[in-house]
Amino acid sequence: MTIQDKLALLSDAAKYDASCASSGTSRRGSRDGKGLGSTTGSGICHAYAPDGRCISLLKILMTNYCVYDCAYCVNRVSSNVPRARFTVDEVVWLTTEFYRRNYIEGLFLSSGVLRSSDYTMEEMVRIAEKLRAQGFRGYIHLKTIPDASPELIERAGLAADRLSINVELPTDAGVRAYAPEKNPDQIRGAMGKVRLTMEDYGDRTHTGRQRGKFAPAGQSTQMIVGADQSNDATILDNANRLYGAYGLKRVYYSAFSPIPDSSAVLPLIDPPLMREHRLYQADWLLRFYDFGLDEIVTRDTGGMLDLDVDPKLAWALANRDRFPVDVNRAPKDELLRIPGFGTKIADRIIMARRTGTLTLEDIRRMGGRIKMAKSFVIARGHTPGHHLDATDLRQRFVKPSQLELF
Repeated sequence: MTIQDKLALLSDAAKYDASCASSGTSRRGSRDGKGLGSTTGSGICHAYAPDGRCISLLKILMTNYCVYDCAYCVNRVSSNVPRARFTVDEVVWLTTEFYRRNYIEGLFLSSGVLRSSDYTMEEMVRIAEKLRAQGFRGYIHLKTIPDASPELIERAGLAADRLSINVELPTDAGVRAYAPEKNPDQIRGAMGKVRLTMEDYGDRTHTGRQRGKFAPAGQSTQMIVGADQSNDATILDNANRLYGAYGLKRVYYSAFSPIPDSSAVLPLIDPPLMREHRLYQADWLLRFYDFGLDEIVTRDTGGMLDLDVDPKLAWALANRDRFPVDVNRAPKDELLRIPGFGTKIADRIIMARRTGTLTLEDIRRMGGRIKMAKSFVIARGHTPGHHLDATDLRQRFVKPSQLELF
């Protein structure tokens, strides 16, 4: 098998990992997806650096051979899929050549478990270390294996910018049912060791120096959504605990989709992709907007997010007594509750109103989504009137394609 064949196979297999959002494109006029600068089939994905920059990564598996038999994984040992494996030197060469051609700024490397966890982790660490030894200063994200030795995890963190360990499913019961060879306690234990090692390396010595940089971009994890019966409240509650306990940078949500040669124990129907999107929006509200979990998902909704409207709008519609909010007087925490306003808009409003009262047009120029916000705010020359009490207010925000036809 040629290295190009391996790249096509192992970059495609990596698409199921949401820890790096895939965004390859086909350039217009390139029917076969080939040619200078083509990203089709080459495993190019986009991620964000700690400073907010969007960076392009080569996203591949080292191998799709795996000794585990996780029901939801296309690469499980019982799956009838073509197999391939990169050598250490092949991954180093690919990364270097892609980087020299300005296709990528870094590497996202994951892998099936080959032979043993330590053997696989050793190979992945060797790739990262060899790249660094050759002067590679690009971003490296390594998907680590929970039961690999602590020494290997430490080496991985010293060579990589970010480490990630997947918790797989939202509940321990789900992991035991669909990935019985994996141990949830062991997974969390490995995440805890990564956090402690990061803190240890971050401490300064008596001379004021740090020991070194260990995973400076932090650690992340991924949960598969829809493979088990967990509702959105359970998923978000678990994510909340993971953020608090392990200092994660991100929890990624990956909507389950029936895979080739699928196991009979899994559902045959895809969960709506909108569910994945709503979970990300709710995750953002929990982390940056000071929402409580009980405000986002309630018993009335069966612990599920509203798929038709975003979580903040759903909360506003259910709490109309908290509105309208006067944008020229309200504190920041109240501005952040307004649908269509983000943290940057709230900061701009507070800064701008020091020099005068604001109109809707002023806020529009700042970047506020006025079409969504105008029913919930008071501004100079504007009040929502009876719009806030309208029985069809929710329907006004639902796109026609989302409405049920009777």
